[in-house]
Amino acid sequence: MSPRDAALLERFLEMMAAEAGAAGNTLAAYRSDLRLAGDAMGGLADASEAALKGLADGWRALANATVARKAAALRRFYAFLHEEGLRQDDPSSVLPRPGQRRALPKVLSHADIDRLFAAIGERTGVEHPSSGDLRLGALIELLYGSGLRASELVALPRGAVHPDRPFLILKGKGGVERMVPISDRAPAAVALWRTRVPAESPWLFPGGNKHLTRIRLYQLVKELAADAGIPPDRVSPHVLRHAFATHLLGGGADLRAVQAMLGHADIATTEIYTHVEAARLVELVNVRHPLVDFRNKHP
Repeated sequence: MSPRDAALLERFLEMMAAEAGAAGNTLAAYRSDLRLAGDAMGGLADASEAALKGLADGWRALANATVARKAAALRRFYAFLHEEGLRQDDPSSVLPRPGQRRALPKVLSHADIDRLFAAIGERTGVEHPSSGDLRLGALIELLYGSGLRASELVALPRGAVHPDRPFLILKGKGGVERMVPISDRAPAAVALWRTRVPAESPWLFPGGNKHLTRIRLYQLVKELAADAGIPPDRVSPHVLRHAFATHLLGGGADLRAVQAMLGHADIATTEIYTHVEAARLVELVNVRHPLVDFRNKHP
């Protein structure tokens, strides 16, 4: 594997850990699958559609689950390159999609969200809150209140949030700009945090030589979950993005509007949240419907 491919692979795995909360075993599987694919194609990051199609042709004897795993790793890798502006195209559309049920994303309940914000409120409600707690308050307000990707959140410019403008202008995948509404509470939380941001910083959330990293954001969210009494493995920046979408749809929001806010190019990606809501409603019917009492009385 070339030094460039190796460096991009590590950047991708860092993103997977920070945004998707991928476990160690998952990251190891991605690393292995992507390295093998790169070796087979004579290069990974710059592989063509023809190279990917040839690779997939060699998977014919493999089990569906194995093909699905390998294809998923490559799709996520090329989507990452495209989103980061490292490729102008995404060649992964030629990869097979074995018929498997798509896993539903993890979602936090409204009660879970209340517990997270209660934990933040205890920290920021004191007379002299720390800079770290003010930063955390602003981060969570924007994550859950706007459904931002972790990469979008940590890279926000210092002046991205205006007190008189109830939305953000973001440049997402492929350089496409989108307007993202923000909650009424977010500007106030950001204003408090911005008083602690060094005047010379171009970033709203500075860190090190640039801005806060996705890995550090991931750690902060996990620490908050533990403080709120929620198992940390249930919470990540990406899970808060999922909660934003699912709770909006559950409240009656239009699917197309949520698609625009999330920056999904394909509405099929957004539709997964309707399945989450449908699964919740089915569970509700099975637990709360009057027929449940009747069934229990007359087994």
